[in-house]
Amino acid sequence: MRDALPLQVATAAELWRDLMTLCKWRVVSVMLVCALVGMLLAAPVPALSNVIFGIGGIALSAAGAAAINHVVDRRLDAQMLRTSRRPLASGRMTWPLALGWAVLLSASGIALLAVAVNALTAWLTLASLIGYALIYTVFLKRATPQNIVIGGVAGASPPLLGWTAVTGSLGPEPLLLMLIIFAWTPPHFWALAIYKRDEYAEAGVPMLPVTHGCDFARLQVWLYGWLTVAATLLPFSIGMSGWPYLVGVVVLNIRFMIWNLRVWKGHDGQAPLQAFWFSIHYLLWVFVLLLADHYLAMVMG
Repeated sequence: MRDALPLQVATAAELWRDLMTLCKWRVVSVMLVCALVGMLLAAPVPALSNVIFGIGGIALSAAGAAAINHVVDRRLDAQMLRTSRRPLASGRMTWPLALGWAVLLSASGIALLAVAVNALTAWLTLASLIGYALIYTVFLKRATPQNIVIGGVAGASPPLLGWTAVTGSLGPEPLLLMLIIFAWTPPHFWALAIYKRDEYAEAGVPMLPVTHGCDFARLQVWLYGWLTVAATLLPFSIGMSGWPYLVGVVVLNIRFMIWNLRVWKGHDGQAPLQAFWFSIHYLLWVFVLLLADHYLAMVMG
């Protein structure tokens, strides 16, 4: 068994590098941008301490959840080419060490939010951590092809957490920001799942392209893409943003749906992977546009 492999890390520097790898900082950084936008939209000039400690607590908690994901998925990762070089999958690190690191990060993040920010953000972050690291990774990922849809609630929480970190309360605006990420998640991940279908099938993960075929999954990418478009238009519809945001997001959505159309048509084998990477930049730009529109309105007003 892979867990029985001896620790292969040669130096402290390599061990630290692998510990950082467990945190999935590239993914976490996208979440932090969304959380920061939530903070800046919540108040014209949010308290600096709330921003610093809020981002710090959310970052630690998200990194802890990512590390738990590595622990739970270590055998699955070893079966897939894309993830086979991860620290646990390759045998460079033992799972008890990784789990201890994950618990330390998660507990530190929640404690920081509870002490330095507010209880509501701490509880919501804990719920998101449990939703992603346990409910999604342990159960949903292996139980249903709708794993991405159901588990997407936890992944969509960063702007909500950012908002509550500043205001200490909920409202329709942060829930709308959360809805945008929730709608975006299925076309984003299913595009990658289409590209990696054979690896998921070999590993026994019931991703949508595996259980229902790539043609059906491509159609869902196209349909959920339109749902994402609709969600991104809602901020303008409710008066949360103005014309600059609307113009910018329409341009983004045209490009987004062109990629989704290429995925749906199925003529280009590289289109799903390219659509996956573009969708990351798409989401970031949607939130940048929201923020730019917000401050432009403040200056003009």
